[in-house]
Amino acid sequence: MAYEVRGVVARGKGRPVTVETIVVPDPGPGEAVVDVQACGVCHTDLHYREGGINDDFPFLLGHEAAGVVSAVGEGVTNVAVGDYVVLNWRAVCGECRACRKGELQYCFNTHNAAQKMTLADGTELSPALGIGAFAEKTLVHSGQCTKVDPAAPPTAAGLLGCGVMAGVGAAINTGGVQRGETVAVFGCGGVGDAAVAGATLAGASTIIAVDIDDRKLEWARQFGATHTVNSKETDPVEAIRALTGGFGVDVAIDAVGHPKVFEQAFYARDLAGRVVMVGVPTPDMEITLPAIEVFGRGGAVKSSWYGDCLPSRDFPMLVDLYLQGRFPLDAFVTETIGLDDVEEAFHKMHAGDVLRSVVVFGR
Repeated sequence: MAYEVRGVVARGKGRPVTVETIVVPDPGPGEAVVDVQACGVCHTDLHYREGGINDDFPFLLGHEAAGVVSAVGEGVTNVAVGDYVVLNWRAVCGECRACRKGELQYCFNTHNAAQKMTLADGTELSPALGIGAFAEKTLVHSGQCTKVDPAAPPTAAGLLGCGVMAGVGAAINTGGVQRGETVAVFGCGGVGDAAVAGATLAGASTIIAVDIDDRKLEWARQFGATHTVNSKETDPVEAIRALTGGFGVDVAIDAVGHPKVFEQAFYARDLAGRVVMVGVPTPDMEITLPAIEVFGRGGAVKSSWYGDCLPSRDFPMLVDLYLQGRFPLDAFVTETIGLDDVEEAFHKMHAGDVLRSVVVFGR
């Protein structure tokens, strides 16, 4: 039978979200229904509401979530009813050219549920990133469920579903930060601070946080930044060079996704250093750099998809590190809220007042 639950819906570009009745079907082959316990409010959800991803309204928002599997469809073997899972939006296919090369983190044919969740009147919903977890239950492909240790509270574990994993992975997986290296992170919101935490976890010796907001710079220090630079007041490239013997950093991470910030990151790295873009630009943005500088500086310029993570590998590992007290997931949670508070959470996010608001179900 189908389930009727409450969920947060974006009906049109820029319109305030509404809490409505959502119809969740029984899982079909390869699908699972998850009872959502907590879901973070991510910038990507706001991008959906603003029409910055596509115009497939109405959207069922929410994607950074943890919960318990309550039903599975035919052929599902990777999870069972009762399993505690973090949801992911890159369920690998195992068959595309990336997967065949053993690079599953770049899978070009990731899975989503085949069936659609709907509004009560039958209108089909587009779930954010194929998940739609601002709802008491959601339907996903079983491959979007990653089992983790249930000792980790869902308010913390769920954050691995998007922003925290993107930032940590940008530092460790894409940037390849090694012990003793120097790192600069541009933009100290949730993703940027996760990149700072990732660089700390990897053993970076110098971690320079760059932002225009002193509040965010203070947050970055809590995650391991050794130095901070307010780029509204100081040229960040010159400041970073001054802090690294005049050379620049080994790894520069753009967690903003703006051409000017990317340019700063590009010039703030040492020769043969790595530049990583994990912040998401808008489709109209363009980057212009002198070709001789791209050639002459060597190294690598990379984009980071979801922190180049493999959920089955990375989620359980980071949860274990969290439970050991070695990775501060709780520090990303600024507040816990109810479903009816998501619109207000978007305003707080836009104002830079929170790292993460997290919807907790059953409040």
